[in-house]
Amino acid sequence: MTSGLLFPKPGKKKRKKIKPRESTLQIRDGRCFLCMINGNNFYYPDTEKHHIFNGPNRNNSEQEGLTVYLCRKHHTDGPAAVHNNRGNALILKRYAQAVWEQNHTREEFVEKFGKSYL
Repeated sequence: MTSGLLFPKPGKKKRKKIKPRESTLQIRDGRCFLCMINGNNFYYPDTEKHHIFNGPNRNNSEQEGLTVYLCRKHHTDGPAAVHNNRGNALILKRYAQAVWEQNHTREEFVEKFGKSYL
């Protein structure tokens, strides 16, 4: 006797786990990427990992190693932070695209990340 139940029960699809990759742009050594660009080699005890391409491309940033380490001032706090300053965010996106295109084509970049920043 069946009562309309399905066996096995349909479950939710498991999300594919993204294997984190080390940054291809910077070694985590306690220095802020944007501070280094500005000529300051300060060491910070708590740099934060920043995915250069956010939103739907965050996973692509993680897979391709397009991440950098930033001090809190350049990551989330203040007017120079990449989450508050479009200019600084664009600097990182252009740099990441230029490095990525050393081994790939621009068409591949646009296909993967949606648009070109160069």
